[in-house]
Amino acid sequence: MRLATFVDPLRGSDARFGIVSGENIVDVVAAANALQRAVPATSVKSALTSGAHTLAALQDLVIAAEHAKLFCPVAGLKFLPPIPDPSKFFCVGKNNKKHREELAANKMLTEVPNEPTGFIKLISTMSGDGDEVTKPDDITMLDYEPELCYVVGKRAHGVRKADAMDYISGFTLTNDVSAREIQKREVASGSRFWTAKNMPGFAPVGPFILTMDEVADTDNLWVTCDVNGQQRLRSNTGDYLYKIADVLEHFSRYVVFEPGDLIAMGAPSGVAVGQPNAAELYLQPGDDMVISFEGLMSLRTKIVGVK
Repeated sequence: MRLATFVDPLRGSDARFGIVSGENIVDVVAAANALQRAVPATSVKSALTSGAHTLAALQDLVIAAEHAKLFCPVAGLKFLPPIPDPSKFFCVGKNNKKHREELAANKMLTEVPNEPTGFIKLISTMSGDGDEVTKPDDITMLDYEPELCYVVGKRAHGVRKADAMDYISGFTLTNDVSAREIQKREVASGSRFWTAKNMPGFAPVGPFILTMDEVADTDNLWVTCDVNGQQRLRSNTGDYLYKIADVLEHFSRYVVFEPGDLIAMGAPSGVAVGQPNAAELYLQPGDDMVISFEGLMSLRTKIVGVK
């Protein structure tokens, strides 16, 4: 299933929980009420973290709602970050060999990690599909990082690698928008790149979350980034040095991941900073950026200047 948090302008500004089916969406609460059924879940987070029985009930509701024509077109809806309130938005760093080489060439990598590394995106930086992200006036090296992002389905602490996938309930797209000149300065000072990754809107997520049964293998997805209709990169998630099982085992030794937490798997190779014509590729006001999992979903972000 494809689970979304959305706003229907025809129904006001309240966030609603829906299941996307083709070009349509079923509003879960509205459909359940119309069919005089119990509401299986009221949010994407509760749907993905309350067990297989909830997902099965949602699937049954969608079938009944479609039979009764209780759906509306996706066109015209506003998709918000699917889970707006994770306790953590954890990001794996330096998880692609070629991207490591790109960072090292630009003095943004001072060591070669021999284990998974990570940092945190602030929850307040999340933005939704079609949102505008402001490029600060003094930032000239604004870059894109389309990434695979997993959803933790149940409390994870001391997870064994062999059991790790039992803790994952879905996946989505995220774009780790980065201010490279700030990142370079932070690395040079010996600190983690908090500011470079955590400006307003720098974490587009969505537009929806897919349950794990939607694809045969999340380690074989093609992720792309287009800017103004021109493809900037295409990379396979199989290129990650550490898989989600490695990441969850490593960090959950001491860190507790709560249901609904997000884990982004790291940048692919091909980002702007690693290209010989990087200055021409950095994001500018007016740029229309679209990241995608080929054949599955796309997430659009509009870059704007300071107003």
